[in-house]
Amino acid sequence: MDPKDNVQESSTPARSMLVVADADLDARLFDHLLKQEWNVEYVISNDEALQAFRQRPFDLIVTAEGTSAVEDIDLLQQIRSVRPHARMIILTREGTTEDVLLALRERAFSYFSGVYTFESLTEMIHLAMEQPCWDDGIEVASATPAWVRLLVRCDRSTADRLMQFFVEMVNMPEEEKGQVAYAFRELLMNAILYGGKLDPSQYVEIQYLHARRAIACRIKDPGEGFALDELRHSAVKNPPDDPFRHISIREDAGLPAGGYGILLSMHLVDELVYNEQGNEVLLIKYLNSDPASRRVELKSA
Repeated sequence: MDPKDNVQESSTPARSMLVVADADLDARLFDHLLKQEWNVEYVISNDEALQAFRQRPFDLIVTAEGTSAVEDIDLLQQIRSVRPHARMIILTREGTTEDVLLALRERAFSYFSGVYTFESLTEMIHLAMEQPCWDDGIEVASATPAWVRLLVRCDRSTADRLMQFFVEMVNMPEEEKGQVAYAFRELLMNAILYGGKLDPSQYVEIQYLHARRAIACRIKDPGEGFALDELRHSAVKNPPDDPFRHISIREDAGLPAGGYGILLSMHLVDELVYNEQGNEVLLIKYLNSDPASRRVELKSA
């Protein structure tokens, strides 16, 4: 190795992170951060965090659970006036759909309220520290608690960020929320992979509607679409007498194992409807519906 490479490597500044620590901060997070090659500093309040940011830059700030989402968003707005591209992950004990939407508008990196897993938080921290470009990935075109319209960049990391916001935004029982989130992620990733072709210059359009008796998610990708009959590589098109036909088709085409996403999604939500071009899909989940009454066929509008 060229000695110059060593000099360049060693001169690369370590990522810096500011954590607003309180009594509720999981001790495992302290232990985990100690193992990373990041410069981590701790403060005990949002006021101290703002003072620290005014003195020097940080790549990421993680707020304390003890403060409200509104307080943390106010901190983010003040930090943005000093450092426009600062990343922030908001932790709060309680949050509303309005708080989540405001965090999206203010371009918070992520948002966690109530009960969340240590693994999901640390994964999001790594995503924030490792992604060089992030703050133009999710655009809020319009938003009310009942009707949200977003434009989402076609890359995996942006999809991961969006899913956390989506889970926080959806107001329904946990079991049903998990079902909708699974189906939504499958359809979103299909749109990003096959419609947007992982091209970060392309965007997927998403609309989320929460009506009195149903939740609906509309996903429109920038691709040319497809015909449902072309999905021979997906389990959804397997004939009844050959439920694993798609496996050999995927192997012949050099595709990785899988192909069950749409099929599982059909059974987790009540309706799944594609438009004629195949580049737009509508997911509908009825509230308090009887699982036995679900329509499980894949339909084209």
